[in-house]
Amino acid sequence: MQNIANFLVALVALIHVYILVLEMFLWTQPKGLKVFNLTAEFAQASKVLAANQGLYNGFLAAGLFWGLSLGAAGFSVKVFFLLCVLIAGLYGAATVNKRILFVQSIPAALALICLWLV
Repeated sequence: MQNIANFLVALVALIHVYILVLEMFLWTQPKGLKVFNLTAEFAQASKVLAANQGLYNGFLAAGLFWGLSLGAAGFSVKVFFLLCVLIAGLYGAATVNKRILFVQSIPAALALICLWLV
């Protein structure tokens, strides 16, 4: 179960690295426009805000990787950052797009459940 929990934590971290790349570097590119359903004009006008958002997603990923690097001692770190992801995902699903629930919240919740079952 520990391996499954760590795999899910790593998966959540990698999802947030991917979101960082999308928001910081691909926001105004065809991939970013498609993923976020943006017009080129809106993307251009909001790219600084998106980059800031991407940076925060990078911090979430860094925290999860940090927790993984600590081994058993990283339990609390992993729980904290997974809860941050879960809450941010719930807020995003409620205010932006329901898809965020499936991309962020559910993987974080599954990782938390597995961590607590270990």
